[in-house]
Amino acid sequence: MSEPKAPGPETGTRPKLVIVDKNPVMRAGLRELLTIDGRFDVVECVATGNELIALAELNAPDIVIMGWSLPDMKGGDVLSALKRRHVQTRVIVYTGEPGKDVLRQAVRLGAWGFISKSDETELLVETVATVARGRMSLPYVDMQSLTSDPLGELTARERELLVALANGWTNLQIASRTGISRNTVKYHLKNLYDKLGVSNRAMAVALYMSATMDQR
Repeated sequence: MSEPKAPGPETGTRPKLVIVDKNPVMRAGLRELLTIDGRFDVVECVATGNELIALAELNAPDIVIMGWSLPDMKGGDVLSALKRRHVQTRVIVYTGEPGKDVLRQAVRLGAWGFISKSDETELLVETVATVARGRMSLPYVDMQSLTSDPLGELTARERELLVALANGWTNLQIASRTGISRNTVKYHLKNLYDKLGVSNRAMAVALYMSATMDQR
């Protein structure tokens, strides 16, 4: 059986779009921009990841344009939640977050598009159109940055702490067994999360386990 066509001009339907961003001005601006374009049906604008997840479970939109830093969670948490729920929505990450770690995490978690808020709005519209046609869109992205090993950027101490997290150690246990203070543990963990592009220990451990399995 052939796969169903993505919504678009060839199917006679407009892709249903949801916009997710913590900034109400940004939400309103994107709604107006994409509505005026005429190729898309903007069905909802929400501020939080939980609102999006609830919408997606009820009636999954075709495409989501999502900011990375939401009031209740990071974009990576949203992508992970949608993936666990087998939601087929195509997510475009529209972010002002610098660095390649956010990009790497977004793509690994299934984002279809990635674009900076500093780019021209025309590029965003064309990214949405490309994703609506069933193609990934990563304008100006260095693909080599996606295949590099994020664990390779960790210091020896950060690697040690990552293994400790994978073994289920608490911050107190890590401090007592490595001979460093709990505040130092927190400092190293913050740097560790930033380098891996994750927001908590569960995501760090999941990335570590995935990388470990790939090396076997």
